[in-house]
Amino acid sequence: MSAATNDSLDPYDSVLLLSFGGPEGPDDVLPFLRNVTAGRGIPDDRLAEVAEHYALFDGRSPINDQNRALLAALRTELDGRGLDQPLLWGNRNWAPYVTDALREAHDAGHRRVLVVTTSAYSSYSSCRQYREDLAGAVLTLAAEGRGLDVAKVRPYFNHPGFVEPNAEAALQALAQLPAGAHLVFVTHSVPDVMDEASGPGGDLSPAYSEQHRDVAAVVADAVGRELGHAVPWELVYCSRSGPPSQPWLEPDVGDHLRALQAAGVPGAAVCPIGFVSDHLEVVYDLDTEAREVADEIGLPFARAATVGTDRRFVTGLVDLLVERAAQARGGEPERPSLGSRGPTPSTCPVGCCQNLRASRPAACGEDWTSPLVAGGAR
Repeated sequence: MSAATNDSLDPYDSVLLLSFGGPEGPDDVLPFLRNVTAGRGIPDDRLAEVAEHYALFDGRSPINDQNRALLAALRTELDGRGLDQPLLWGNRNWAPYVTDALREAHDAGHRRVLVVTTSAYSSYSSCRQYREDLAGAVLTLAAEGRGLDVAKVRPYFNHPGFVEPNAEAALQALAQLPAGAHLVFVTHSVPDVMDEASGPGGDLSPAYSEQHRDVAAVVADAVGRELGHAVPWELVYCSRSGPPSQPWLEPDVGDHLRALQAAGVPGAAVCPIGFVSDHLEVVYDLDTEAREVADEIGLPFARAATVGTDRRFVTGLVDLLVERAAQARGGEPERPSLGSRGPTPSTCPVGCCQNLRASRPAACGEDWTSPLVAGGAR
């Protein structure tokens, strides 16, 4: 139990919502994709193929508007609890960039920023890369004479505020289908080697795939208890990229839908548990491509909602901010979680979710000291 029961974000003087970012119009698409793939040697002709996905949505990613909606919901929740810290927004790959957001925070007088990301799981691309970008931004600002300390909430894949809305959404999707339909839990595929390096190592790795599998099991169990019978389920993947010679997590959602139809399964409730809102990977890979596969093979298909701005999710994110602040004050707050894996550390262990291509500083880890704490910039 925490020594302090009242909501407080002290010692943090501001909150940053850190997200992936996305293009706002057609002219942004290729520059955005170059940002995402920087250093990987992917030619523009390959990026142009991906850009065609954005063209179906007028060159505009849904993620930025979803972030604006989440910011508004978080502001309402913070205000309702009497938490008046400014709420900032920064992205990794498109404006508003995280470095610019933190620079503005410093210029407004803020020095300790608490971060929540729009990614719930542990892996290089879904956690450590965000930490690397935070470190890069903090070091850039330190070189300008602007010192900031940043901390982040723990990965929240198994927090009740994330899991419970997913369970309700899965149940609602199943209700649209014939009896006997299966649950199909979907997340973004990553290379096998990235999955193997996710988490701190030992029995808790590979964290990425096993965290998803744990959440899927909790959701499926909740659905089964509500319906009074077990519902078959599988974890599958979408959005694979990279050379065909490189193994990525499988099976692909389209291949799995074909296998279900061939086995005589009467329907598929597709549940995007790997995403917090309707990213392009949801509206294109699932609502467009996967649905086209289902229509082609005659498999009844329903897509479950993402958590988006569900009140339980928003409340849970603020609970996580309060939890992290209590830890910073030396408290031992309750750290709720569902499933078998327990809450992850708020400060990542050394070597957690390794960068397999290069060694870069990563903020919010045991081996990170901010320039502000080290007595550098002001």
